[in-house]
Order: sequence, then C-alpha cells, then structure tokens
Amino acid sequence: MSATQSQEVTRVRIAPSPTGSPHVGTAYIALYNYCFAKSRGGQFVLRIEDTDQSRSKPVYEEMILNALRWTGLSWDEGPDVGGPHGPYRQSERTEIYREHLTRLLDAGHAYKCFCTPQRLEALREEQRAAGAHIGYDGLCGRLEPAEIAAREAENLPYTVRMRIPDDGVCTVQDPLRGEVEFEYRLIDHQVLMKSDGFPTYHLANVVDDHLMGITHVIRGEEWLPSLPKHILLYEYFGWQAPQVIHLPLLRNEDGSKLSKRKNPTSILYYRDLGILPKALLNFLGTMAYSQPDGAEVFSLDEMVASFDIQRMSLGGPIFTLDKLNWLNQKHVATLSEDEILTHLKEWRFNDDFLRRLIPVMSKRIHKLGDFMKHCDFFFYSDLAYDKALLAPKGKEPEDTRDFLQKLVWELEKVVDFQKEALEAAIVKVAQIHGWNLRQATHAVRVAVTGKTVAPPMFEVLEIVGSDVSRNRMMQAIQALGPLGKKKLKKLQEQFQKDAAAYTPE
Repeated sequence: MSATQSQEVTRVRIAPSPTGSPHVGTAYIALYNYCFAKSRGGQFVLRIEDTDQSRSKPVYEEMILNALRWTGLSWDEGPDVGGPHGPYRQSERTEIYREHLTRLLDAGHAYKCFCTPQRLEALREEQRAAGAHIGYDGLCGRLEPAEIAAREAENLPYTVRMRIPDDGVCTVQDPLRGEVEFEYRLIDHQVLMKSDGFPTYHLANVVDDHLMGITHVIRGEEWLPSLPKHILLYEYFGWQAPQVIHLPLLRNEDGSKLSKRKNPTSILYYRDLGILPKALLNFLGTMAYSQPDGAEVFSLDEMVASFDIQRMSLGGPIFTLDKLNWLNQKHVATLSEDEILTHLKEWRFNDDFLRRLIPVMSKRIHKLGDFMKHCDFFFYSDLAYDKALLAPKGKEPEDTRDFLQKLVWELEKVVDFQKEALEAAIVKVAQIHGWNLRQATHAVRVAVTGKTVAPPMFEVLEIVGSDVSRNRMMQAIQALGPLGKKKLKKLQEQFQKDAAAYTPE
C-alpha cells in the first residue's frame, strides 16, 4: 500500500533508539501497538531511530531486536526482515529527510538558524531571570535573504528550525484524552535538522510515518507536548495526519516515572533473571489495561483477541515486581515438566552458558559436587547482603555506597562488556574515588556475588552481564543506605567533573 492510497489496512510502528540497553518501556509500547494492529488484522512495523550518531550503536540495535524477539513479539517489516517501505534505519534515510527539508525551506515553513550554543544559553538564562517562557526567540527566522547569504558564505554552522505561528490554537483529538488544545505562542521553534546534518526525531518520524503508511501512532504520553509540532508538519507537507494515541507512562510505586534508580528497567535483566517471556508480556498487558472478563493471567493471543484501545486507563500504571513475580509463578505452574526443562535449558543450563563458567571454575573445584557451591550466584535471582561484608577493611558503608554508585554510572557507558573494558572501568573509578584495586574489587565482588571469595572478578562480571551486575550493585547500595536526591545529584555532578579530568595513573 502506498502512502497516497486510502488507508484500508491498520499500520502501526515502534521506533526505539539504539542508545542503551533495551528498556522495558519499549516492550510496553510495542505490546499495545502489536495488539492494536493484530486485533484489526493490521501490520506492525519496527523502525530504528538512530539519528543520534554520538549515542547510537549497532550493538544496542542488536540488543533491542533480540530482546523484543525474546518477549514473543514479532513484526511484519523491519531492518532485519525487510519490507516494501525500507530502509528501516533512519540513518539510512538521510537523503529522504534532506529532500523534505528543502521543501519546507523553499515554502518558508522552516529557516536556517545560525545562533551559537553560547547565544542560545544566554537567551535561556535571560528568560529564566525574567520568569518568561523558555524558548527560541525566532531571531534567525527574521533574517533577510542577504543576511542569510552572508552567513552561508562564511560557512557558519547552522541548524534548521520549523516556523510556528505567533498565535492561534492547535486542537487535536486523542481517543483516550478527548480534545486537546495547544497555544502556538507557547510552542518552541523546533530544530528539525541538527548542525551535523542529521534530522531530529520530529522531522524524521513525521516523514517516515507518512511514507510508511502509518495509520495510527501509539506512543508514550511524554510525546504529547510534541503533538502540535507534528500536526503542523503534516499540514506544511499537505499530508493527512495519522491518528495519535498517547499511553500513560509506567511508574514506580511512589508514582514517579519508572527509572533504573528504583526499578530494573532493562528487558534483558528480566530475561536473565528467569522471568518467562509470556509472563512479562502478561504483566505489561495489565499496565493501564483490563481484560473484558477481568482475567489477570492471559496469553498474548488472548489479549489480541479481546483488545480494545478504549479499555486503556489514563491512571499511571504502577510497575510492581511483586506482581510480575506472581504472574510468572502462575505461568510456570501451567508448564509441563518437559516445558520447564526446556525453559531451564534455554535460560542457563545449556552448553553455551556452562562453557563460559568452566574456565573460571575448573581450577577451584576438587570434586564435581563443588561446582554449584562456588558458582551458585550465577543462577540466583536475588542476593542477600551483609552490610558489614560489603565495605572493604577500613572503609565505611557510606564510602562504599558512593564508590558503587560511581561504578554503576561508569559501567552504563561500557558498550563492550568484556573483562578488559570492565577492568579499565573499575580501575578508573577506584582511582577517582581514592581506593586501591583490592578495595574496589572487594566491594564489587560482594555486591555481584554475595561472597567475599569468588572466581576472578572481571570474568565474573562479563558472564553475569551488564544489566544483572549493575542491578545487583544498586541492590547493594540500597543495603548500605540509599542516597537522597540532593546528595545523589551532587555526587553525580562531582563524578562527572572528576571523570572528565581523569588520566590513568
């Protein structure tokens, strides 16, 4: 179906960014897109939003694809399966965006902005001091052609911004929220193309959704403020806008937005924990939604069969691990013995995983029966911590907590979670924190294994993996006494400064 034909088939998409470990919120949004499309006999598209060249990595894309496949969701079109509307990576569509950007510039719907970062920051500071609305003042949108030509002749870097009406109201209908209004005077002149020549989310997604024939955009409510910009772009291009539906955000138990500080947020963490994929989808399917018969335990097929977007609740869905564990137990209880055996083999008891353990265990076991005693922590979902054991000799619990928190931040940046990179990260944080390597590896060892004596630490971290390792450290931090928001922010700011100035000893 071409984008110019009447939309007879429901088409939805999920467009994750490969900038880190795949977030459980991606699976949440993907699930509701999938159910909406399949309940209508429609199509589900996966598109990779990798226009942030500084943060996007191929390894993260592969992690996203693997994580979503593991959940049991499948897509009709995407970078791995192809389709008639490719390419499905935005970094491979830059010429398409430039062509459409030229259309906007030629029509006067966009303009080149030559303002420096320093000028923009000074403008924001001035607006804050005056208590005014924070946003671009449209300076470059008022430049005369001769002034623009002069700046271009100097090869000055520029971004491209969209024009926003000075007044008026954008009114749209959201099926879950009813009529929503936005005053144009409060909407910023959005950057559509960055100075590196890559488009921003706003241009790329509007162009892609149109060219890929997307009929419904189902996304998180954090994108609601961007809706008038997107509607305006559709009007500028002369296109029919898809229907847009904004789902409520997943939340921690205290009502705050789901965050890795309070809950594990990686899909891969739950996979490595031993959660069944269908249990995770079931759990996400209870977020802000209820089955017509009130059932809490159901399959993906059952959710598709009865799906009605109007049954969504706008109340903030609470992400509770107790409920996930309860649902997982319910699904495990329905498995046959052979099915349980299959899941155990797929999870940990397979040749590939055991072969990773044997090199680090072979010199430590005297009898085969010693194997599990020395490596049981590889198979545990949770560890119990002795606060006294976590702190190295002569170090206080609070000091140990601060070290582990800094290490969590540093490990978040390690893309290749291999022992060489892990050793470098731990050495770096230890030197910044003023600890020696022995003290650092002690705290990490107890946090990740629960033991004061364990196999070589860097190999252990590599096998345990990024998500489980970091979440165990976060659990150890909680055991040591969590930091308040102000202290956490101050510690992070100081660590960022120290890390920027760091030179290996």
